[in-house]
Amino acid sequence: MSPDRGVSQTTVAAVAYATAIAMAGVDLQIVNVALPTLGRTFHASISMVQWTVVGYVLSLAVVIPASGWIGDRFGTKRTFLTALAIFTLASALCGGSQSLGELIVARVLQGIGGGMLTPTGTAMLFRAFPPARRARITRLVVLPITLGPASAPMLGGFLTQDLSWRWVFFVNVPVGIIVFVFCAMNLREHRANPRGRFDMVGFMLGGGGLSLVLYALSEGPVRGWGSTTILASATLGAVALALFARFESRLPDPILNMRLLHDRLFRATNIVSCLSYGAFVGTLYLTPSFLQDAQHRSPISSGTTTFLEAIGVLVASQSVGRLYPRLGPRRMACGGAAALCGLLLVFQLVEVGTSLWLVRCLMFLTGAAMSPVFLSVQSSMFTTISHTDTGHGSAIYNTGRQAAAATCVAILSAVVASVAGPRLGAFHDAYLAAAAIAAFAGIAAFTLIHTDDAALSMAGR
Repeated sequence: MSPDRGVSQTTVAAVAYATAIAMAGVDLQIVNVALPTLGRTFHASISMVQWTVVGYVLSLAVVIPASGWIGDRFGTKRTFLTALAIFTLASALCGGSQSLGELIVARVLQGIGGGMLTPTGTAMLFRAFPPARRARITRLVVLPITLGPASAPMLGGFLTQDLSWRWVFFVNVPVGIIVFVFCAMNLREHRANPRGRFDMVGFMLGGGGLSLVLYALSEGPVRGWGSTTILASATLGAVALALFARFESRLPDPILNMRLLHDRLFRATNIVSCLSYGAFVGTLYLTPSFLQDAQHRSPISSGTTTFLEAIGVLVASQSVGRLYPRLGPRRMACGGAAALCGLLLVFQLVEVGTSLWLVRCLMFLTGAAMSPVFLSVQSSMFTTISHTDTGHGSAIYNTGRQAAAATCVAILSAVVASVAGPRLGAFHDAYLAAAAIAAFAGIAAFTLIHTDDAALSMAGR
């Protein structure tokens, strides 16, 4: 089937994007649920089993900054299909692993595929839809953005408890195969042909620095923030990223065009996105732990409760999305972040004996509050970014989002671990910290986003 006469490119791009976001989002979170089972299966300590998560995150971090250059150089279709094939094959290898070492190696390979998958899918989506149509398509694709992280605890608990830990990975395989065939038949190639050779120095500084920082953030709560390994990783990573930013800004054809952050709207929406997404993912991390640790709920009960946050996003996006042309990104993002902050403060009233249905109602409402933030940021972010720079812009966006999620989870973990006394008080303080992050997102939206910059994305205003 010819891509020109088959399914429209907008449909293909939406399918590719939704698949990339959902598969990578689920896989980043779902393994956490299976860690105790993996430890028993392979007779390994939790610190060893944790490398199935750390290895995935580190390889993801190495590849994401280079994903824009790779997509431009080799073509987004070829890059996306290669990434999807690697991710799907690695999922099968994970499920078939006979030792912990095999599983860790397969997870590293899976992270390499995931690191190219999501940024390339994002770039294809925003190239396929002009600014005036992005608010409409965002309402349709907002579900996989939230469904992946939100459904992971429930799906992981069900698969591990009722089937086998191997299905945590095998579940990706049929989805990956179907979408690979669909995109191979219908997706049109896009190539920007960047000038110059591959920027190896930038690749090492950017990917290496980000992976070191994410390692410190991931392992800090386990090893202790004063650990020599954690301090050295965080310091070296921060230095590498500083050198990366300075070095890349001087190159005519960098591996990641950091000069895009000089664009006022792109910079502002990325800041708001990082803060709001960090608060959202932090809540998804915190709530299952609270329900199982403080309220002694089962993994399935906590998973179904967390899942309602994604349903809240989906339901609200279909109505508040229609307000985008009238309200614009500044007011929508600011209002949504303020509502999220208020709802996270309500968690201070949740006690050990609080009804599970009340907690579920709060999770649904927090998802609904996040909906205008997600929709307005996604709709406006690339308004002033050219098609040529969309690949690099997508890499910057996904790099920031990944780093923000890891940072906020690390902050909330540190708060829970540092508070002495009853566990309920520790979780209350962590929800208070999440509310503060949401408040910063609202302040950033109000002070940094200029609605007029996003005028092209507000069709019908």
